[in-house]
Amino acid sequence: MGETRTMDREGVPTEQVMSTESITVTSGTTIEDAAETMRENNIGSLLVVDDDEQLAGVITSNDFLQAISNSDSEAEGSVGDYMTEDVITIDPEDSIQTAAARMITNGISHLPVEAGEEGVIGMVSTTDITAYSVSRT
Repeated sequence: MGETRTMDREGVPTEQVMSTESITVTSGTTIEDAAETMRENNIGSLLVVDDDEQLAGVITSNDFLQAISNSDSEAEGSVGDYMTEDVITIDPEDSIQTAAARMITNGISHLPVEAGEEGVIGMVSTTDITAYSVSRT
């Protein structure tokens, strides 16, 4: 019976568990403002977009820890100083198993979901995958 549940999860597309309300900032957003946005929305990452609203990077709570650890008092600078620019993404049709494997392989906990010309349509996190998996047991 355990094998059946695993097989069921393999076919679940990422778009079924992703968050579709993606909150964005620009690389020029201050670290303080970005941190406040994350706190207000109770999220662990923000998509960073350029002037054309195209994905330019991601900033996560781990990046904020880096910013704070490099500072004598408060984190200073802008999102562009700390964001990850080489963003690893996933297709909405890819399974949550593929998403989980990609996160583990790359040591990350958030994946923007990118759908061709539409661009980023959501974000999937380890929390999203775990919540889905727990609800199905």
